[in-house]
Amino acid sequence: MRTNRLQGAVLKQMTAPIRLALEARAPWEHGVMFAARPLLSMAPKGDGHPVLVLPMMLGSDLSTLPLRSFIAGRSYAASTWDQGLNLGPRSGVFVTCLERLRALRRSYGRRVSLVGWSLGGLFARALALEAPDDVRLVICLGTPISADPAPEKIWRLYQRFTGDSMGLPDHLTGLNRPLPVPSTSIFSRSDGILSWQDSVEPRGPSGESIEVESSHLGLGVHPLALYAIADRLAQPEGQWRPFDRNGLLSWLYPDPERKGWF
Repeated sequence: MRTNRLQGAVLKQMTAPIRLALEARAPWEHGVMFAARPLLSMAPKGDGHPVLVLPMMLGSDLSTLPLRSFIAGRSYAASTWDQGLNLGPRSGVFVTCLERLRALRRSYGRRVSLVGWSLGGLFARALALEAPDDVRLVICLGTPISADPAPEKIWRLYQRFTGDSMGLPDHLTGLNRPLPVPSTSIFSRSDGILSWQDSVEPRGPSGESIEVESSHLGLGVHPLALYAIADRLAQPEGQWRPFDRNGLLSWLYPDPERKGWF
C-alpha cells in the first residue's frame, strides 16, 4: 500500500507540468460548448426546481454564466450566488450562502440542487451537511473533496494563527465524507490544477463519480460535463440512480474506477 502511494506521488509530480500545460485547452472547450449546442439541446430537461450555482476560486457569477444559461435552458431556475469573487471561506460568506439556499427553498417551495465548481463544490458540500433538508442533490466539478490535509483543517489552522474568521461553523467537519443527499463528482484525470484522485466522490449509498476528459478551467463548460449535469438534475426527487454509461455513453465517459493514471 505504501509503495502504491509513493508511486502515485511520483507520477503526480512528474506529470504536473504536462497537466498544467493542458489547461490551455480551456478556451477551446468554451468554443466547443457553443458548437455542441444542437447536441446539448437533446440533454434531459427537468421539473423547474431551483439550482444554486457556486463559482470556483477567483470566479464569480460572470464565470458561471454559460453554465447557468445551460441549466436554465433545461427548464430549471438557475440562481447566482451573489457574492462577487469567490475568495474562499471568510467571515460571512458561508452564512450568506446558507441564507441564499434557504431563501430559494422558501421562494420555490422545493428543495434546491447545488452545483459547485472547484472550491464552489466545497461550499456546496458544506451546505448539504449543514442543511440537508433544503438540498435536493449536490454536483461538484473538479472539487478537492479528499485533499490531504482536508481543506477545513487548513482553513481552521489559518484562523487559529491569524485570528481572521473563516466563517465556517465549528461543528462543520468531514467535507470528504459521504453526504446525506445524492452527490456526484465530475472530474478529469488530466486536470492541471488539482489531483484527480482528490476529486473522486467517497463511496456511499447515493454518491458517484463521473469522469470526462477536460481541463480544470473548462469543466464548467465542457459539453460532456454539461450533459452529465443535465442528466443528474433530471432525476425525480427521491429516485436517485447512478449515471448510466451503457451504450454510446460508454465511449464518451470512461470508467471512473479503472486503474491507471490516465
